[in-house]
Amino acid sequence: MSFWWFWSAPPVIEPVEDEDLPRLADIHAKSFAHGWDEDELARLRSQDGVLMLLARRASPYGTRTPVGFVIMRQVADEAEVLTLAVDPRQRGRGVAKRLMQEAMFRLYGERCASVFLEVDAANDAALHLYRSLRFQQVGERKGYYRQSEKDGTALVMRADLG
Repeated sequence: MSFWWFWSAPPVIEPVEDEDLPRLADIHAKSFAHGWDEDELARLRSQDGVLMLLARRASPYGTRTPVGFVIMRQVADEAEVLTLAVDPRQRGRGVAKRLMQEAMFRLYGERCASVFLEVDAANDAALHLYRSLRFQQVGERKGYYRQSEKDGTALVMRADLG
């Protein structure tokens, strides 16, 4: 029996619910040196202008376990990516790209003109992702990331949605 469709199905993207927060905190802790806990995520979720989306792996068995998420904050016609995290076991499967595409699509629908983010200059996988989504470097901050593999430079990037 072949399960080719199981491995190639895109993740399901949907809004974050309260019951998802423990799993998202776990994913964030596995992804960053300083992970955000459940309470921090809940506080962000309650703020105006915050968009929180999660990805669930498509499964014929009905699993509802989140495998990644993105948090963005919109003010007027600009938004910023606060965080993007994917479970380490699910990386390299397009989850982050689908999350970003859906978030940017929703922001465009809210008349958002541009999205900004900061990324460690040493994070080649993230840079490849953001460049594929047409983000361009518009600035940098030296020594911003203390836990970096290189000098800690943060690249400030922007994508226009219009």
